[in-house]
Formats: sequence, structure tokens, C-alpha cells
Amino acid sequence: MSDVTIYHNPKCGTSRNTLALIRNAGIEPQVIEYLATPPDRDMLKSLIERAGLTVRQALREKGTPFQELGLDDASLTDDALLDAMLAHPILINRPFVVTPTGVRLCRPSELVLDILEQPQRGPFTKEDGEVVIDEQGKRVR
Repeated sequence: MSDVTIYHNPKCGTSRNTLALIRNAGIEPQVIEYLATPPDRDMLKSLIERAGLTVRQALREKGTPFQELGLDDASLTDDALLDAMLAHPILINRPFVVTPTGVRLCRPSELVLDILEQPQRGPFTKEDGEVVIDEQGKRVR
């Protein structure tokens, strides 16, 4: 079993690019499609904390019931936001990636490179055409 896990949404381009970068390093991660198998409360809190984020920073607004649920209310507690994320997993921003080096919310997808121990094995271009890894396997800034 891999020591890399991605909380993945296959419908999300950023998530697909992140998964492809992991695989470009020769790693086959554990893929958790979090909309079908969401993390429990303790795991979600742990992912957020280990990524160095606040609960609000891990909350996805676009394409979610964020506005309808009134989650823009600054007085809502972290527990209330976590409750909403657990009830509506689409509110969990993605993709979270866990490696032995750390946890990141990989937006943009190339943030995953900061926590992968293995180098990229070749060039990589995102779905939108942006070159991230050159022909020598080096990160393009």
C-alpha cells in the first residue's frame, strides 16, 4: 500500500492534475474519492490542521451550497463549518494530499511537488496546457 493518499474528485481538473503529478513521480497513491467516501470528523480536522489551514480556508465556495447554507456568516464556529462539510462533502476543498513529508491542500496542483519525496520522472503539462515540469524533470517556475 502506498504511503501517499489523495482525497480526490475525478470531476475536478486541479484534482486530476495533482493525481497525475503524483503518478509522474512513479507513485501509485491511495485514491479516496471523498464525495463517495468522505473523511470522518476527526480525519477532516486532522487534514485541515496538518495542512496548516483554518476550517474556513478548507471550505469550498464555488459550485457548492455555500451561499444557500449561509456559510459566509463570519460568526459561524469551526464546529458549525465542519458540520456543514460533513453533511455536504462537496464543501471540502480539494485535493488534500497526505505524504510522509506532510499534508497539503494542493491548489494549485503543483503544490503537491513540495511534499513528494520522489522526483518527477519526466515532463508534465497540466490539462490547460501550462507546463509544470520540463523535459529534464525539473519544476518550471
